[in-house]
Amino acid sequence: MEALHLAKILLWGLFLHRCIVSVDSAVGVNWGTLSSHKLPPAVVVDLMRENKIGKVKLFDADPDVLRALKGSGIAVMVGIPNELLAVLASSIAASDLWVSQNVSRFMVKGGVDIRYVAVGNEPFLSSYQGRYQSLVLPAMLNIQQSLARANLGGYIKLVVPCNADAYQSASVPSQGVFRPELTQIMTQLVSFLNSNGSPFVVNIYPFLSLYQSADFPQDYAFFEGSSHPVVDGQNVYYNAFDGNFDTLVAALSKIGYGQMPIAIGEVGWPTEGAPCANVTAARAFNQGLISHILSNKGTPLRPGIPPVDIYLFSLLDEEQKSLLPGNFERHWGIYSFDGQAKYPLNLGLGNGWLKNAKNVPYLPSRWCVADPSQDITVVTNHMKLACSVADCTTLYFGGSCNAIGDKGNISYAFNSYYQLQKQDSRSCDFDGIGMITFLDPSVGDCRFLVGINDNNSSCTGCGIFCGLWMMALWVIIYLRVMSSL
Repeated sequence: MEALHLAKILLWGLFLHRCIVSVDSAVGVNWGTLSSHKLPPAVVVDLMRENKIGKVKLFDADPDVLRALKGSGIAVMVGIPNELLAVLASSIAASDLWVSQNVSRFMVKGGVDIRYVAVGNEPFLSSYQGRYQSLVLPAMLNIQQSLARANLGGYIKLVVPCNADAYQSASVPSQGVFRPELTQIMTQLVSFLNSNGSPFVVNIYPFLSLYQSADFPQDYAFFEGSSHPVVDGQNVYYNAFDGNFDTLVAALSKIGYGQMPIAIGEVGWPTEGAPCANVTAARAFNQGLISHILSNKGTPLRPGIPPVDIYLFSLLDEEQKSLLPGNFERHWGIYSFDGQAKYPLNLGLGNGWLKNAKNVPYLPSRWCVADPSQDITVVTNHMKLACSVADCTTLYFGGSCNAIGDKGNISYAFNSYYQLQKQDSRSCDFDGIGMITFLDPSVGDCRFLVGINDNNSSCTGCGIFCGLWMMALWVIIYLRVMSSL
């Protein structure tokens, strides 16, 4: 038995060593799945490998996604949604179950190289009004204990992706501090991260600064230099990314952790949905960012020390994301929903320009458009119906299909709905106004999509997983009730 145990340890060590030496890239990607046109996970993993992308950040622990990542050599960050923080913070049994179902069973020889677990996603966001604030540390402590019991505590690091609104400055980066109501919890959090060798993960979006303020200098959002630099004593900032990064460095210094490693959990630029969101701007920002990071210049407060990791947001467009932030929210991908590169981009991984996804299981090449022989003056309600379900954000101001005319707008809306319904012929009726065509109606940069046949991408195991979670929740509720009697 001892010999068998030793053999398992050696095999596990070889697996970890293989993964450690195979992934050394600085640039990774966020892989979100809020889309009704999902690429099969295996196609996405092949896309990342083809582009030599060695790091990926997930927002949950989808078993289909993790199965596809087995043996890929890609270093993975799995996420715990904010909605699970309460149960994980209150029950070590629930924490053990989560680790068992979402981490341990994938960490086998030839399995998934999970490096990080993200406990929540921007849980300190000011708009949450403190809803998750008291849950983060207890959940982290429980997950850490569960990882230790699974003999993974020394390899997998816990992190908490934070929005940049967790810190602030009156004017210049050196005056950066954490929000007053977060100072105590951030001190505790950073102490925990530091003691476990984890970086501070922050999401930085210069695009949002430009989008939200008409007074924000446009050239300051990019990396070609600015005619409106920020002067901070002897330090001069020529781009918003460095200024934001050093504001965090200053905030960390004020709580005693000025040397804390920092990773960028999300950063990017959308291609549609706002006047400043377009392909040209997205390419300029992302290419400038990558060149800036890989130059190892660092920032004025950390010269020669770039972030330890950086995850572009995002790999693919997600047309099911909420539009509350703006129409641009569905267009952050460096690839469209079907894995086709939107613009030439060199990730600095020795692979040249982005390569497109292969073996995409498209639906047949047919589209739904407005019948030119029909009266289109009565389509208002039909368009509202189609766009209430399908994504029509490209038709609005700042979108690539904004200038295709009324008939084009109607056809685009009809087709988006038709593809969402997997090309069901009934979904192209619209009271006789719609018609199916085999001629691509795309106009210039306005692309009429063809959906993806994802019937084979089932979630085997999801029912079991959900059932186990329900069992865990009922056990917790039962124990609480019994303890109160």
